[in-house]
Amino acid sequence: MATLAVLGTLDTKGVEHAFVADQIRARGHRVLLIDAGSQGEPQVKPDIGAEAVAAAAGASLSELRGRADRGEAVRVMSSGAAVLVSSLLASRAIDGIISLGGSGGTAIGTAAMRALPVGFPKVMVSTLAASPGVEAYVGVKDLVMIPSVTDIAGLNRISRLILARAAGALCGMVEATPPAATDRPVVVASMFGNTTACVTRARSALEAAGYEVLVFHATGTGGRAMESLVESGLVAGVLDITTTEWADEWVGGILGAGPTRLEAAARGGVPAVVAPGCLDMVNFGPPDTVLEKFKGRTFYAHSPAVTLMRTTPAECAQLGRILAEKLNASTGPLTVLWPGRGLSVIGAEGGPFHDPAADAALLSSLQSALRSNIGLKVMDCAINDAEFADTCAAALLGHLRFAEH
Repeated sequence: MATLAVLGTLDTKGVEHAFVADQIRARGHRVLLIDAGSQGEPQVKPDIGAEAVAAAAGASLSELRGRADRGEAVRVMSSGAAVLVSSLLASRAIDGIISLGGSGGTAIGTAAMRALPVGFPKVMVSTLAASPGVEAYVGVKDLVMIPSVTDIAGLNRISRLILARAAGALCGMVEATPPAATDRPVVVASMFGNTTACVTRARSALEAAGYEVLVFHATGTGGRAMESLVESGLVAGVLDITTTEWADEWVGGILGAGPTRLEAAARGGVPAVVAPGCLDMVNFGPPDTVLEKFKGRTFYAHSPAVTLMRTTPAECAQLGRILAEKLNASTGPLTVLWPGRGLSVIGAEGGPFHDPAADAALLSSLQSALRSNIGLKVMDCAINDAEFADTCAAALLGHLRFAEH
């Protein structure tokens, strides 16, 4: 029997949360009902009241209500919910969490869920689950967003169906037994379709040496998730072959990973190998989504939904300086490898993004700005050649073996 947290604004959506709680109890699990509402008294009696949620954020519920500022209330209750559920998990008082809500309830519920680790069961039934901007609610965590279809405003034939299924989904997550984790040390790697051959070969070499390799797709969310895992202290080494997210971040594509990309391993002293994989491209959606200011640039249709734009020499020069700035903060063993015959499949000789001048601008700025005691090796091969992949794997294995001694 598991204990599942049902968290939400019970002052406005108490009936719906109580229905979910009953569905969970019917499956044989315990419920911990948590009120995160701040506008009035709860419609149903909670196990943990809103006063405790506000207090977890260092606030007074009565003062919050007195100010009647809904935006402030959502911010405070979001913060308090995150602190409270983290404490409950630390004391092993909960095994899963579910929440229901509109805009305010979704902000509060997902804030709590993002404070919980990957693998912990999390379900959010939301009116915003299928809306643009849902990434802000999910972050880099594995929470499940279920569209409510109708508004969460009472019980009806549609909401009962969806809420019952959502409760069942959470129970199923808790009841599932994940396979036992290996005790092999973890290496994380960044990959794109344009660097898959390189990462796949390097991964095989690292796995043969006894490491478990977790690959992250360099789509912005993937890069942030990888950085978050490195920050957690669970990672032995980083194979950051695909640093393309910085091209999107700097130029204005759709797959930027934020201004802290490349910082986690550097700050934490984690052994790393870094390459400029796919810094020759910026990602957009379908062709009609590309901004007018980029008219006349070199484009490549990766798929009907993805349009790639070649980075210019000026952009590459700035990207080299950015990479150097991030890597110069490294406190652990680091090797930077440069594939002199192409940074991606389509950037290799004969490919649509082959541009020696742009690549040279990137290399020159990286070399001139990189700290003198950081090794940079220029290789006469393309990024997906076997020689480059093998060198990446060997360099990281060398750093890892040194770190072990």
